[in-house]
Amino acid sequence: MTASRHARGEVTMLRHGKVDLALHHLRDATAAGGRPLLILHGLGEASPATVPTWADAWPGPVAALDFTGHGLSTIPHGGGYTAELLLGDADAALAALTEGDPARSITVVGRGLGAYIALQIAGARAVQVHGAILVDGPGLAGGPTGPTSQSFFSLPPSAATPDPYALVELGRDLRPPDYAALFVRLALAGSALEEPIAVASVFRPEWLDAVVRELGVIDVGLAEALATYAG
Repeated sequence: MTASRHARGEVTMLRHGKVDLALHHLRDATAAGGRPLLILHGLGEASPATVPTWADAWPGPVAALDFTGHGLSTIPHGGGYTAELLLGDADAALAALTEGDPARSITVVGRGLGAYIALQIAGARAVQVHGAILVDGPGLAGGPTGPTSQSFFSLPPSAATPDPYALVELGRDLRPPDYAALFVRLALAGSALEEPIAVASVFRPEWLDAVVRELGVIDVGLAEALATYAG
């Protein structure tokens, strides 16, 4: 991964394998020592151009990531999208925002598909994710909860985002409830927080319903969740 230094309002392109990921720096910290907030968008969306109003009170810097095949990030040839691929995207953003320091942490807010990725990175990087907040948005439901026969398809190349392959493949990505719950347990085992996951969504697909039932998960509104993890 390579990244350049940034200032408020700039975009850093993160080299992650063969993909360039766009990390948008929406605002600097408003208080000394404020923890970075990373925003992950929904399926078919892109990062916001400015800080969303719901994040105005966040004391730390605010950033947003364009997933592979979305926004200003690279479109790979022939698809191959999975949630785990996007987890790697989020991990690259985490490394950039913490400047590679394993002692530093961020808070993540994920919308729709981004909520599922926020859950995954909270489990995969439990020490460095100080709270993951899951909210409604496109791609929240995902695909089947168990194995199915997958059809093969081919789409014409696209030079514009969102990549049609991303819309199809991520829209039917498997979301087994027990697999989702595993990330909660990983987060709880590695985090210093007693409740490292906050669910602030109205819609509750099967995988998210399983998450809410786990220990270490709070079911609150977005504003309360942000206030909980801002300290």
